Amino acid sequence: MHHEEHDDYEEDGRVSKSQLKRDMQALQELGEQLIGLGRDQLLKLDLPERLFNAILEAKRITHFGALKRQRQYIGRLMRDVDPAPIQALLSTLKGENDEHTAWLHHLERQRDLLLAEEHRVAALIEEHPDLDIQHLRQLVRNARSERASQSTPNPKPPKAYRALFQLLKTLYPEPPLGGTAAEDDEEEDDER
Repeated sequence: MHHEEHDDYEEDGRVSKSQLKRDMQALQELGEQLIGLGRDQLLKLDLPERLFNAILEAKRITHFGALKRQRQYIGRLMRDVDPAPIQALLSTLKGENDEHTAWLHHLERQRDLLLAEEHRVAALIEEHPDLDIQHLRQLVRNARSERASQSTPNPKPPKAYRALFQLLKTLYPEPPLGGTAAEDDEEEDDER
């Protein structure tokens, strides 16, 4: 009965064949998820060139048998890649990454405060002196106008509202995938 639980290790300490197969299957499934990503998202991962090209090739393939072989090839290439950043990006894209979600909420709050309180615009300019002040003020003014027009029969599209969010994204860096920077800091604290 004990062997039916799929022990990860043989008696001599080696990884069992069953565990190796499960690990390879998991890597292949992760590689298959990469096929669904866009080129820009793939570039964020800094994948090895062979893997990146294999994923792009899989996107082009339409014949089922060829696509199956390409997926297996991607699975083999995945063996040489650290899966943690890939899993972190996929979690972020699915909205499962708490750090990334908190960062987006922070940006939304900043945008709403800029629109609600004039002194926040001055504070942002003071915090980022290299900011294009005229452009920022224009975005805030237009976003306020768009928001006010939402109750009219012909509301303006939230173009400046979205542009203001994009500007804030450039000012406040996105947290690293998988929280590696925070983990590194924790490890340094543990060593002290």
